[in-house]
Amino acid sequence: MSNMDYMFQAGFFGTRAPLFMDFVTFIVAALPLLMMGIIMLARAKKYKLHALLQGLLYIVSVIVVVYFEYGVRVGGGFDFFMQDSGVEFSYALSVLLVHIFIAIATLFMWTKTLVMSKKHLEAGTHKSQGRKTFLGVVLTSITGIWVYMLMFVY
Repeated sequence: MSNMDYMFQAGFFGTRAPLFMDFVTFIVAALPLLMMGIIMLARAKKYKLHALLQGLLYIVSVIVVVYFEYGVRVGGGFDFFMQDSGVEFSYALSVLLVHIFIAIATLFMWTKTLVMSKKHLEAGTHKSQGRKTFLGVVLTSITGIWVYMLMFVY
């Protein structure tokens, strides 16, 4: 028995999804709310705390993505997880591809916003970049939940 077998036990949402999918989906759903709280710190002029927590949230998010990717690969991939879905495979795949595109674009945007934050602050574009990143996180969350629903609920 592998030390990672727990990942594939029944999840806590009561769907067909394994535990790791429920965990990742919970984090993805909470991400915009957590990010909004961190943005509120900047609005309250608590810039150092904003920067620290934004960096921490980014690191945790990257770790969650790696954990998710590991689970999907070891668990059999998208095809395997779609086996018991009542949704048309091509439709679910289309939604997944849109989600992946948005998620990758958002990761690059978030990385750029963090790396360039000092320069963006000086140029006055940090707030604009931050808004775009936040929108990307919201869209990533919505499409990620959508993919989960297609795979494990319908």
